[in-house]
Amino acid sequence: MGRILFIHNSLTEFVRLDLEELRKHYDVTEYYESSRLINPAALWQLVKEHDLVFGWFASWHTFLPLMMASISHKPSVLVVGGYDLANMPEIGYGHQRGGLKKWVSRRTMRLASRLVTNSIYSRDEAIKNAALTTEQIHAFYHGVPDQFGTLPPGPRARMALTVGNIDRSNLLRKGHEPFVRAAALLPDVDFVLVGNCKDDAIKYLRSIATPNVTFTGRVSNDALLDYYRKAAVYVQASLHEGFGLSVAEAMLAGCVPVTTRAGALPEVTGECGERLQAADPEQISQGVQAALAYPEETRARIRQRILEKFPMKNRREQLEQLIRPLMNGHSLN
Repeated sequence: MGRILFIHNSLTEFVRLDLEELRKHYDVTEYYESSRLINPAALWQLVKEHDLVFGWFASWHTFLPLMMASISHKPSVLVVGGYDLANMPEIGYGHQRGGLKKWVSRRTMRLASRLVTNSIYSRDEAIKNAALTTEQIHAFYHGVPDQFGTLPPGPRARMALTVGNIDRSNLLRKGHEPFVRAAALLPDVDFVLVGNCKDDAIKYLRSIATPNVTFTGRVSNDALLDYYRKAAVYVQASLHEGFGLSVAEAMLAGCVPVTTRAGALPEVTGECGERLQAADPEQISQGVQAALAYPEETRARIRQRILEKFPMKNRREQLEQLIRPLMNGHSLN
């Protein structure tokens, strides 16, 4: 069993899923790095003790580990596709806007033996924004585990749900502000925003919210699954999405997706649900109203798309096919 050093700066759900899958086949050491103040000697020792370095996102936390892997002739795999590839100055988002972050992220990507993105959109974004080539990048969709087992029974609440951390960046990037403002246009619909409150953005959202808006704060996984089961509609009014895992999870529960055309969202939803022309309150309210009118039998088709398009076994097999040759000492070029 090969040894993998798994580097991340936040154990989000999609990072956790990769970690769990790799642990089924390899001896994995999780290395969580939240600060730029690290112990280089200890990190160097860790890199030397492992056969491969696996990192999530090209930034400060993966730069030094991948450099050490390169120096010690150890293979590395880097997953990119989010803030590291984005260039959106209009909302102040993305490392590719310029400066030192751009240099660090690009240099980190070039240190990796193999690069992985989670969608065709992110692959194309890497080519456009980070000057990479198609041959350098493998586009592997996330696997989405089915935590429901079957389509949740019964009628749905007149509820529009969205999930994501509440912070200043996500007011526009995740569409939280227009989502909350849209509630005023549909007073008979419950608008629910599930997510951890990271800064004072929650105060602003509460100041503009109507009585039919609920902010849950952070909830347990079981509570989140219950929201997915109850909600008739799931809204993702994002301006950038490298994939959209919450959308896929909601669709597995039979929620009708209402999404923008941003990023990889069309790849996730396909022909299902409502597509917004813009992330503004009027468009969101119209999309929610249309989605609420969908017949109940539509939910089975929405769920089936995720089951067929994003099974965990696909992600597992693709990562295995990428990593195994590197573990066996094949060329790192």
